[in-house]
Amino acid sequence: MTTTPGMIEVGTAEPVIQRRRFIPWIQSSARTRRLGWWGTPYLFILLPVGFLLLFTYTPVVNMFWYSVTSWDGLSKEQDYVGLANYIRVFTRPEYFQVFYVSLFYFVASFAQLGIALYFATILSFQTKFKNFFKGVLFFPYLINGVAIAFTFLYFFKPGGTLDATLAFFGVDPGVLWLGDRSIANFSLAGTSVWRYMGLNFVLFLGAIQSIPSQLYEAAAIDGANKWQQFRFIILPGIRPILGLSMILAISGSIAVFEIPFIMTHGDNGTMTFVIKTVRVAFENHKVGQASAMAVILLLIVLIVTWIQRRIIPDEKVNLV
Repeated sequence: MTTTPGMIEVGTAEPVIQRRRFIPWIQSSARTRRLGWWGTPYLFILLPVGFLLLFTYTPVVNMFWYSVTSWDGLSKEQDYVGLANYIRVFTRPEYFQVFYVSLFYFVASFAQLGIALYFATILSFQTKFKNFFKGVLFFPYLINGVAIAFTFLYFFKPGGTLDATLAFFGVDPGVLWLGDRSIANFSLAGTSVWRYMGLNFVLFLGAIQSIPSQLYEAAAIDGANKWQQFRFIILPGIRPILGLSMILAISGSIAVFEIPFIMTHGDNGTMTFVIKTVRVAFENHKVGQASAMAVILLLIVLIVTWIQRRIIPDEKVNLV
């Protein structure tokens, strides 16, 4: 094609420039797919997995090693003692009898699940101010456990909020809510129920609201009352969430720490197994013995979880 001076050739130079511009990009993209693209997903999980191995699994392995030694946590000497630490836990009452305190929290965990399920069932239907009540019930779970412990410490103290409220109604309990050995664990278990009920409430509420509303309408047409709807529709529909909540509640009742530690420091018969473990490790400087106690606690939680999963299997329920 010939051109005269002053004329510009249109439609030839620009496509050539664009093709030259994209050729290196295509080659680079092909090289990336050929050499490194297959490993990109693993690069994203490399750092989280590394932190998990470093800060979780490595300390667990070290804990198993410490549990068979007589290490005091300070010296470099770690003498191997075999199963002596484990035998000491099961043969000396001062180590194992603290599990008795966990029974209070164990019973309280079922009360907590029952209360949470009750409120979740009511507020899942048409109720006045239900959003307000949802916030009120879930709010305690958002508060830090230390703040809750200090709040209830003043709530239960002599002449505090609880005594003043009872005195307003003409009731004089005449007891020390945290100083009396026969009542202190009930007070602490009630505090634990108040704090963790919001989590179970939200879990149950979400599971109930995921059930199709057509099932309730069909049940109402067939003449089913509220109890029958709860028994044959709600309970089967939330069975997986109920099993998960039971695992969390039971394992949590065995490993209670912050509330009794802050409110009573484990005195007056309120010492839990975890508080005992912390005292053995950091006050008595017996890290080996405390590690054995931690391993026993871990095994108990795993066994209880396994038993619970056998009793309540995770079955899929067809709701439609």
